[in-house]
Amino acid sequence: MPKQGNLFTTPSIDQLVLKLKQYNKAYRLGAPEISDRDYDDLIEELRRRDEHHPYLHTVEPESNIKGDSVKHRKPMLSLEKAYTVDQLQRFVDRVEKAAADLNIITPLFRVTPKLDGMAGVDDGHTLASRGNGLIGSNITHIFDRGVIPIGGRGLGLGEIVMSLSYFNQHFAGEFTHPRNMVTGSVNADEVKPGPARALEAGPVHFVPYSELAKQATWVGDGKTLVAEMEKITQDLLSKVDYPLDGMVAEAIEPAIHAAMGSTAHHNRWQIAIKTRGETAETIIEEIGWQTGRTGAITPVLRVRPTLLSGATISNVTAHHAGMVRDKRLGTGAKIIIIRSGEVIPKLESVVEPARHTSLIESCPSCNSPLHWDNDFLRCKNHNHCPAQTETGIRHWFRITGSADGFGPKTIEKMVAGGFGDLKSIYSMTINDFLGLGLGEKQSENLIQAMMDSTKTPIEDARFLAAFGIPNLGIGDSRKLLAVHPIANLGEIREFDLRSIKGFGEKTSKGISDALRLKWPLISHMMALGFVLEATPINSDQPEIESPFAGKKIMFTGKMSSGSRSEMQAKARALGAQTLSGISSKLDLLVIGEKPSPGKLSKGEALNIEIITEAEWLERLEG
Repeated sequence: MPKQGNLFTTPSIDQLVLKLKQYNKAYRLGAPEISDRDYDDLIEELRRRDEHHPYLHTVEPESNIKGDSVKHRKPMLSLEKAYTVDQLQRFVDRVEKAAADLNIITPLFRVTPKLDGMAGVDDGHTLASRGNGLIGSNITHIFDRGVIPIGGRGLGLGEIVMSLSYFNQHFAGEFTHPRNMVTGSVNADEVKPGPARALEAGPVHFVPYSELAKQATWVGDGKTLVAEMEKITQDLLSKVDYPLDGMVAEAIEPAIHAAMGSTAHHNRWQIAIKTRGETAETIIEEIGWQTGRTGAITPVLRVRPTLLSGATISNVTAHHAGMVRDKRLGTGAKIIIIRSGEVIPKLESVVEPARHTSLIESCPSCNSPLHWDNDFLRCKNHNHCPAQTETGIRHWFRITGSADGFGPKTIEKMVAGGFGDLKSIYSMTINDFLGLGLGEKQSENLIQAMMDSTKTPIEDARFLAAFGIPNLGIGDSRKLLAVHPIANLGEIREFDLRSIKGFGEKTSKGISDALRLKWPLISHMMALGFVLEATPINSDQPEIESPFAGKKIMFTGKMSSGSRSEMQAKARALGAQTLSGISSKLDLLVIGEKPSPGKLSKGEALNIEIITEAEWLERLEG
């Protein structure tokens, strides 16, 4: 943990992720070093600083669980977290919006206790640990050791837990948490005498979530859920004799599950409701500012050193400039902070605002003027801002994860030496690295690492996400590439994205504009020979039977029966693929008033079938 004297200093992203991995490993081995809330706050801090970091978009892996590898039929995901009423309300609002789109007037929610054990899935033949969410370990042997499957075998997702009353009576002085015993019993070659007695006595269970729901469940509407969550929690707590880690709230209707879908990390129709962490009061002494990868300027509150949960805190995160403005943060402001793990604290509330608040006017990295973007101040000097350039390159190497050695100091030297973009970096020679003051061996290793990165297979969604396009992380890249192969993204348009579930109007425009802008670089990097593992084309959609299914159609000119976007949407609903440019792949060109002469002549030259809007409407009626 970085310190200056005995005072807290903000860690780098790499240091933060290293801490997260350390804490996750300790938790999975049954010896947690920090509270769950502290760990989750570290996750949120990482999300604020780098929302596309791969650690956020994959399930936190278990540590060295012994057993043959097992590929899960469906990914075992984590849960989104809610610690406040506002966070729970936002979740309910999202579910109710999805329900309204499906004409479900009052969606119902189910709340069940969140078990604090070791997750697994039992298909009746094999019990597999969660692993990294995609691949786990075969731990079926635990049933032979004495773990009892509640309700029988083959009931799907659940957790291995120990009866809390049994643990408190027999092992509370020996182990800090029942999960420690469970993890040790699963992973040990030979179970120790104490856990062996517990297994023999029968209080260690594999509890399927479906069976847990029979023991303790609340069902009701969203308004009651938010208003009475504390009462609901207390009622359910009294019904379960297992260690718990909060509650899980979820929408009941399968149609809502399908509509809301999932990220690579969690189901959007579920949320974990958890408790709060420790707080302390302090005073702001000054505000510092940092420039992020996308140009967002982040305020860091320098506060009077304050002891909180055993750590001396002097820096506190504030999310954006709008928070400084609206909460009147500045020198002398009295605030409540909440400790977020061993490393990161956050602003919780303002007790007494500052008399004077001032906002930064120019980028602290390149001195360019700043512009408001909702609550964020942004530097738009994207191509010549050192901080944005460096963090963008670091983002590429972190997301691809296949080129070792490119740490912050190395990248800083590369950018200062004129190598500020991926195209120039991947054309560097050993002499270029030596010219930056790097050693011969390090230079050779960096060259080799780049060569290896082009030969190591990488998921195309991760490759795409590494370019740092806002709102296009790994999960959304998978959604996009399940519909449009990466080779076709150079011509993708806003309406193509809007037809994909989960892509809104505003984000679709931003992503399509950014893809066109970035396409020369993306295509150049692809041409270097990266081995891309293609995302499977989505086969979940039912096959559409219509004369237009599979046809490639383009609309040009002014349409009288609706907007061009509406015409395209109707064609896609009939199974067609709508294109935005003329090529030999086009099957049908539909023309309205004043069509483009160039597109008409090119269509005729390629012998493409051309029909008028009226003829198109007649075919639709047919």
